Amino acid sequence: MASTSLLPKTISPFLANTPSLPSTHFTTKPSFFNPLADHHLPCARKPSILPPYAKKKNPWIDIFDDGEDPDMEYGSLFVDGKQDEDTRPVENPNNPYGFLKFPKGYNVEVAQLGLKIRGDVRRCCCMVSGGVYENLLFFPVIQMLKDRYPGILVDVLASDRGKQCYELNKNVRWANVYDPDGDPDPAIYTDMIGIMKNRYYDLILSTKLAGLGHASFMFMSSARDKVSYIYPNVNAAGAGLLLTETFTPDSTNLSEGGYHMYHQMLDWLGRPIYNVPRQPVPPLRVSISRKLKEYVQAKYRAAGAEKGKYIVIHGIESDSKASMQSRGDTDSLLPLEVWDQIADVISEFKPVFVIPHAKERENVEEIIYNEDIGIVLITTPGQLAALINDSAGVIATNTAAIQLANAREKPSIALFGSEEKGKVFVPNAEEKKCIIVSSKTGKLKDIDVGAVKQAMQIFDMSLALV
Repeated sequence: MASTSLLPKTISPFLANTPSLPSTHFTTKPSFFNPLADHHLPCARKPSILPPYAKKKNPWIDIFDDGEDPDMEYGSLFVDGKQDEDTRPVENPNNPYGFLKFPKGYNVEVAQLGLKIRGDVRRCCCMVSGGVYENLLFFPVIQMLKDRYPGILVDVLASDRGKQCYELNKNVRWANVYDPDGDPDPAIYTDMIGIMKNRYYDLILSTKLAGLGHASFMFMSSARDKVSYIYPNVNAAGAGLLLTETFTPDSTNLSEGGYHMYHQMLDWLGRPIYNVPRQPVPPLRVSISRKLKEYVQAKYRAAGAEKGKYIVIHGIESDSKASMQSRGDTDSLLPLEVWDQIADVISEFKPVFVIPHAKERENVEEIIYNEDIGIVLITTPGQLAALINDSAGVIATNTAAIQLANAREKPSIALFGSEEKGKVFVPNAEEKKCIIVSSKTGKLKDIDVGAVKQAMQIFDMSLALV
């Protein structure tokens, strides 16, 4: 006698084979699990048509959330256009802590209605992973925040080296040392969560690849919108449940994306919404204070250099963290023997070598035979930017000096280990008055000094303009 199944025939295939449920399961079949899938029902909604920049909602968060209604018409005063800057009450001169003097009956906790409907952002916190190079390339993101959300207050959490960059950015209110890539003590961890909660952020941006741990840290900050990069592998499991928006890079090293390493975040921030057109991506720009310029001017004058008559040489081989390399290009420092050959072909200007540590001064004086050189100790990106600003140009490997030269619109020669890396880290080099010289062997130490000599003509052009 043949054995018969006690299960109903209509659902036996479903129970006999239990495959893993994909993310699109709730929008297809079986229909009894999702009543909205039956299009013949009168209560069924039309599928939402999402714009190309939008991503599908995670069905595990809310299976009945189909996203925004495409037929919804926005036209009220609270929705159209960009946000308005808040009127700032005057400061109380009698308060030693600088508190504002609020008028009688003024409730500081009540915000405008458009803050929630339109998604306005009054306070934003940026958690930037990496060192000087990565924080410098984050400047266009901060500028886009200021352009897209007028009146926004931007704070930054970065490593101790990364924080030094923000003396060059006037758009940042506070910059705190908290390394997202580090392993802080529990006391520091909980203290930072309390600080972020007390600042009442509307938006948190993070460039650290988030797993469940980092996503939990952002979730506990109580911010309204939590946006972060996530791991492109299984380590990202569970992070999307706690984040508002996620970006998946091509690799686990975000810095390998070069100059456009944050393009996904910039694309999302500048998206067109509520009758606001797409926000263009701003270029990298830095601002230098007068006090910083005067401090660096005394340094290079002591080295025998004059304003506009020296070339900055940056990228000597050293184990110092002040070399300001990119995490996406480890082969970006040249031995002093190669720099000695490059210094010999500089004739019209005085070569000024930037050393990241005082111990390198003796090595430079011993190996570089050219006596007409200057040696300047520079350890922060602000000092390096001021030194480049008063120079005739820059010759550097793939360090922060190249990006600062482009930001200050100074002619530069960039030395790379390969042509591909040059295109990734310095796109549109001709527009930036930059000449890329790459090694033919794939190793930076084999750079052709003759090609560097031919590229020196870019400094002659700048001298003619002066």
